[in-house]
Amino acid sequence: MILPKVIGHRGAAGMAPENTLAGFRHAISVGAPWVEFDTQLSADKRVIVFHDDRLDRTTDGSGSVDDTDFETIRKLDAGAWFDPAFAGELVPTLKETLALLLQLGLHPDIEIKPAEGRETETARAVMAEVLAVWPVGAPPPLITSIKHDCLRIARELAPDWPRGLVCFRYPRNWRALLEDLACGIMICKESLLDRRRVERITGAGYALMAFTVNRPRRAATLLSWGVSSIITDRPEDILAVASQSL
Repeated sequence: MILPKVIGHRGAAGMAPENTLAGFRHAISVGAPWVEFDTQLSADKRVIVFHDDRLDRTTDGSGSVDDTDFETIRKLDAGAWFDPAFAGELVPTLKETLALLLQLGLHPDIEIKPAEGRETETARAVMAEVLAVWPVGAPPPLITSIKHDCLRIARELAPDWPRGLVCFRYPRNWRALLEDLACGIMICKESLLDRRRVERITGAGYALMAFTVNRPRRAATLLSWGVSSIITDRPEDILAVASQSL
């Protein structure tokens, strides 16, 4: 898989409400070729695009996503918290998101982000929906997770699709983990990376993605070290720097 230099984080989270259709539209409008977004289950097992465990930060609702049914979530405003101009934006389903991305020509980086104890259930539900709609012969989505069980299920259900391990801490046994999970991509919090680590990972034949990078100078440095992709809240700011690194 050929990775892009720039991927919009949760759509374009610095410029539009995260993990919303408006955010994905903004990402394509500024030239981002890919977007990253998060998937999890509502209480009644609907796959939604949402990051936090709780509804409070990015909607006008409250409570745990895992304990809230989809009908309730669907009535919430997921845009006004960011800016009144986005009032009325909804929490999208995975199916709605994939339909929009296919229409726009945006490529998905799908993170499986289950509630505790729902790893297997969530991964199977996400993969089933993506497999049902993704066009045969089209470049496959990237499936990522911090949860090893989710990646194992993704491998079981779509063995030829690319997978990435998300790391908020730098694992000393990173090579063994990637081999065990059959992941060709490591996705690291950008503060974990220095030149030596980047060179070790890429020198071992793995692609490396860095999140969440919003400073153009830092993005340029990471790319110069060999990082494959920058995941950013502000794709318009990073695309200019990325083009200079080609």
